[in-house]
Amino acid sequence: MRRERGRRAKKGDINFKYILYLSSGILFILVVTFIVTFISYNNKLKSSADKFIGFENMTGIVPNGDNDLLNILNSNTASAPASVSIGKTIENTVTNETGTSNTAVNTSGTNVGGAAHSDSNASTNTVQASAAPAPVPDPTFIKPVDGDILRGFAVDNLVFSNTLQEWVTHSGVDIAADRTTVVKAAADGTVSNIKNDPRYGLTIIIDHVNGYKTVYANLLSSEFVSIGDKVTSGQSIGTVGNSAAFEIVDPPHLHFEILKDNTPLDPTIYIK
Repeated sequence: MRRERGRRAKKGDINFKYILYLSSGILFILVVTFIVTFISYNNKLKSSADKFIGFENMTGIVPNGDNDLLNILNSNTASAPASVSIGKTIENTVTNETGTSNTAVNTSGTNVGGAAHSDSNASTNTVQASAAPAPVPDPTFIKPVDGDILRGFAVDNLVFSNTLQEWVTHSGVDIAADRTTVVKAAADGTVSNIKNDPRYGLTIIIDHVNGYKTVYANLLSSEFVSIGDKVTSGQSIGTVGNSAAFEIVDPPHLHFEILKDNTPLDPTIYIK
């Protein structure tokens, strides 16, 4: 009986020890698990704090990209794609800011260059404008002889010709003057032609500036000038006669015309 009790006691002691060892092992595992979990959690908190600090520093560089970075940094998964995204975002932002600065510098340079170029163009235009000749004013005409108008200017209507005994056009004015009366140049110019016209007799033609011409017809003589001579306003060029076949019946007079680009004008409008 004593042996059975001893055996039983020993067997109970073994079970107790086994339970004790098992409990100690479980407790050790729990402690180790707690320690590992605590360290892992502490590291995660530290990593999050580092990221938050990094984000605050980056906001000074990336003022417009904070929302995207905050969403990335607040994610619990610190994976490689997130890091790549952050790196790309920062790189793109810094590149954009650098490009903006360069653009500002280039724009400034362009403006300065453009201003200098504009100033250069303005100077060139000023030089060209100053170098360009001033516009030549139209000539001022004087009356080539003193006298009354016998027959007026009639291009758009008809006047009666005593010589032809019919109604005709008249491209000038007939100024009454005695035979041999000196005829004067109506304006400065160059004698371009002296001829015997079959209709208007002895005729002198003077070219003026800006396409103007004056015609002096029904002359007696042209002894004061030759073709090519430069004449001034009021200079003697010939004398009044009666050589015009179309006006032979009329009393002595000067047939006088003013043309602009070979178009007849009314002399009474231009004579001063």
